[in-house]
Amino acid sequence: MTKTPGEVERFKPMTKALRDAHKAFRQVDAEKAVTEHEIVQKAFSANRGRLKAERLAREAELKAKGNDCPRPSRRRNPAWSVPYCRVWLSPRNLMSL
Repeated sequence: MTKTPGEVERFKPMTKALRDAHKAFRQVDAEKAVTEHEIVQKAFSANRGRLKAERLAREAELKAKGNDCPRPSRRRNPAWSVPYCRVWLSPRNLMSL
């Protein structure tokens, strides 16, 4: 039987078995979502730690070479997106970063 345009489908009450099934599936879906979220959070944390270690190693290498140049405060001149420093602006150092 097909519906004609504008026809409303009759309300079908849910049985107890159907409600229990929906409840069980909701619990499983919620646990699955939490597990996926935890996996993503662990991967994000590991990646952030790796990137931080790489950044600290680069900064230590620059400091060991004597090319340490502190970043200027953004409060002084907010238009600066890249600090003016000959180490960071030289093409050779930009290629190695």
